[in-house]
Amino acid sequence: MPYVYLAQAQNLLRESVITWGSQDVSRYEIGAYTGDVSASMVAEFGSRLAIVGHSERRSLFGDSDAVVAQKFARAKRAGLIPVFCVGETLVERESGNTVQVVSRQLDAVIAANGIGSLRGAILAYEPVWAIGTGKTATPAEAEAVHVQLRRHVAQADAEVGDSLPILYGGSVKASNAAELFSMPNIDGGLIGGASLVADEFLGIWRAL
Repeated sequence: MPYVYLAQAQNLLRESVITWGSQDVSRYEIGAYTGDVSASMVAEFGSRLAIVGHSERRSLFGDSDAVVAQKFARAKRAGLIPVFCVGETLVERESGNTVQVVSRQLDAVIAANGIGSLRGAILAYEPVWAIGTGKTATPAEAEAVHVQLRRHVAQADAEVGDSLPILYGGSVKASNAAELFSMPNIDGGLIGGASLVADEFLGIWRAL
């Protein structure tokens, strides 16, 4: 959730089983970086999660693979669970480069932080062309990418590959959630717009 609501979330949810987190963290831990919010600050408000590498951060704010790797590291060091996003654009997909793109994004984090850093993290596949567009990868299409991601990690460490949760994000809604979540390598959803509509979000939750 946005940083400004973290204290409110902490107050409302502290007695519940619900975990909360931030939509991003700074690549820096300390220093004069006006407007940035460090991972340790996020953790101070009881957060357990932090999204890094969301496609909007990559495309609109220029977060490179290297910057995402730094943010991933900051989140881990602060005791947060990184929700590490990878995904391809429509042009990249139509060019047949989906696997190359998501593997490159994944390799940046592994190269900078080691394969062991993925223990306790969450990977999220969010095809950029399906975010907020109403378009959704078919369950088979999403599953195929999830299989490739898991296989890619397992080549470096089989135990990490087997245990890594991989979420799907991209216009998930109540009407398609059950079919998506029935795929063996889709472990849940990274829900965007549908989370703002109570009936839709409850329908997705019931599909888990």
